[in-house]
Amino acid sequence: MTGRGRRLAACFGLAALALTACGKKAPPVAPEQRAPQPVGDLTGAVYEDTIVLSWTPPLRRADNTRIRDFTVMRIFRVDDAGAGEPKSAMLADGKVGGYDELVTIRGAEPAPAVFRGARLEYTDRKGLTYGRRYTYVALAGDTLGRIGPPSRRVSVHYAPAPAEPENLVVEPRESAVRLSWGAPPQLVDGSAITEPLKYQVLRAPSPDADLAAVSAPLSETTFTDSRLENDHAYYYAVRALRTVSGTTIYGRPTARLVATPQDVTPPSAPGNLVAIPSEGAVRLSWTPSPEPDVAEYIVYRAPVGGGFERIGSVAVPATTYLDRTAARGTYRYVVTAQDKAARPNESARSNEVRVTVP
Repeated sequence: MTGRGRRLAACFGLAALALTACGKKAPPVAPEQRAPQPVGDLTGAVYEDTIVLSWTPPLRRADNTRIRDFTVMRIFRVDDAGAGEPKSAMLADGKVGGYDELVTIRGAEPAPAVFRGARLEYTDRKGLTYGRRYTYVALAGDTLGRIGPPSRRVSVHYAPAPAEPENLVVEPRESAVRLSWGAPPQLVDGSAITEPLKYQVLRAPSPDADLAAVSAPLSETTFTDSRLENDHAYYYAVRALRTVSGTTIYGRPTARLVATPQDVTPPSAPGNLVAIPSEGAVRLSWTPSPEPDVAEYIVYRAPVGGGFERIGSVAVPATTYLDRTAARGTYRYVVTAQDKAARPNESARSNEVRVTVP
């Protein structure tokens, strides 16, 4: 084969490879299939004098592939008098037609929104007026400018919140705290309360930690928070809730009060106390108390006709004691158990034994 023929054969071979490689390519993905999925869980509620929106940023695209970069979130709002259906949300030129854009939230620094776990939370304070209905829509986009469909609409009826409940009292119990309070006197705008309120108990593990709800909305004005850790301080507040046209309105919380549950239950008394005297000493033994929080056993001695006095103690798991301070004479002995509480609880006395030291 001539040199020219070899060159032609090589060219045809490369063309064939190119055609074969092209045949293996997947079909191109339509741009709308690469846009983020819509936000599916947008919620809104009134907290005091603001409207708080919450949602989970989408993690997948319309074709169900994962989004590798943080989604750009844009929130839109429209308001009306609350009659009929709110304005429909239609995407037009990258915006929601007829809605005002409130905020754009970008990247790993979402301020003014904040993360609450996996959800983003945005607080709307812009030009809110009592008696108006505010409808919100969220758009999700990626860093290449592809925009997904609008979220479902969320409408919030903006109305005055209840003032804080009155006369909050917290009472520590064993592994529990009991709270009681009175109804708020009025709404925050000074108007009268005309419908039944509900209440939510809030708790924090420290004075400056965020409060979190520990109860579903309550109709009663008392609540017992159970299954708590004894000797640990808990900080409580209570707020009132009202519902207006389907919108939950959370009132201002009370000032925080602290309560520390305490162990106030003494252990069972030790049993089967036995005393064996010898010259200058008395050896005592007993059956242990069954409670797991017993810290020590306390030994008491009394002369015949006299009162008991503490003469010593032994730490768990010991159940014996040697009294080397007993002179000749007759004595009575008892033993008690004491637990590990911050303010230790002491059990009732064991059975009493009498011995004579030779």
